[in-house]
Amino acid sequence: MDFEFSDAEQAFAREVEAFLDEHATPDVADVCRENMAQIVDTPPRRAFVKKLAAKRWIGMTWPKQYGGQEQEGVYEYILNEALARRGAPQIGKGAGIIGKTLIRHGSEKLKREFLPQIIDGDIEFAVGYSEPQAGSDAANMQLKAEKVDGGWTLNGQKIWTTSAHFADWYWLGARTNPDAPKHDGISLFLIPMDHPGLEVQAMPTIGDEITNQVFFNDVFVADEYMVGEEGRGFRYISEALDLERFTMFTFAPTEQKLGELVEYVREAKRDDRPLREDPFARRKIARLTTEAEVARVLGLRFVAAARSVGDRPPTVEASEYKLYATHLSQRVANAMVDLAGAGGQLRVHTEGAPMRGRPDMSYRYSVLDTIGGGSSEIQKNIIARRKLGLPKNF
Repeated sequence: MDFEFSDAEQAFAREVEAFLDEHATPDVADVCRENMAQIVDTPPRRAFVKKLAAKRWIGMTWPKQYGGQEQEGVYEYILNEALARRGAPQIGKGAGIIGKTLIRHGSEKLKREFLPQIIDGDIEFAVGYSEPQAGSDAANMQLKAEKVDGGWTLNGQKIWTTSAHFADWYWLGARTNPDAPKHDGISLFLIPMDHPGLEVQAMPTIGDEITNQVFFNDVFVADEYMVGEEGRGFRYISEALDLERFTMFTFAPTEQKLGELVEYVREAKRDDRPLREDPFARRKIARLTTEAEVARVLGLRFVAAARSVGDRPPTVEASEYKLYATHLSQRVANAMVDLAGAGGQLRVHTEGAPMRGRPDMSYRYSVLDTIGGGSSEIQKNIIARRKLGLPKNF
């Protein structure tokens, strides 16, 4: 398998870097913000996304009939990794999860309404799958959708909905048939976030990000805002989660943090001796550097696998990459705290803190990465069943 980029791909990477040199200003890009840099929660970040859209880089892999350029996924990979490396807003949920699912399964009305807004950078989405009793087991969601004249009335609760406090539209699953098997009774909907009866309550996280719980009180959704067929929502969600596991858990931030750790070890002293001479530090850096190369190649393998399976993302490769990369991020964060010593407890951007205070932030945030997009236990089950052929209960 050839992991080298072609001349055209390398030229695109250089073009992206030149764009970021000009536009990734401090009010937009911050590498210390960890992996939620795709959060477009301020006017400058929204303006930045509009600049990406003007370059026709949002939705570049989409069919031309929907405004895309039918580029191979490797170009989207190069773009997203470059954005993540700078801590800038990434292409995120709109172009990846929502747009690609609508292209495959959405009605013509939904395509006409949402695809142009996504590709022009005019709209932001929140994704609602998790509920208090349906976290990793998304098929257990109980948000009730009852059929009424012309649509559905939704009552219940979602939780862990990142972006709900600033998004324009809500992409969510709800149970439309309580009598069907749990995987078959879920449908997918689109709802404006300012809809009457929708209440958003902020939930600060250990990683200094805001997630939310969302309450539904007789929220009406017209039939035309159901995505695809009734009862097939879980299948669409599963496809979208494969995209999320790859596009929203980029490798570049981990690589960048590891580089900062290496530089710190190279220059720091412990008990008046260079830290780089400490055997523990040397072993730790060597092991993490090797593991980082494994994560990088797993990401490239996902891109290569996606080329061979058409427009449906490769499930196993997505799970393998997400599982390995997010746990590597934790190991890098742990090493940053260990090697920084007492100074590793200082908050990010604290003057004089080792590595700009990133050890503390990374240590707290990396816990979230192993949960979002499907927990590590879910990824292991997917790999066990779909790649190794193990039975569901073993």
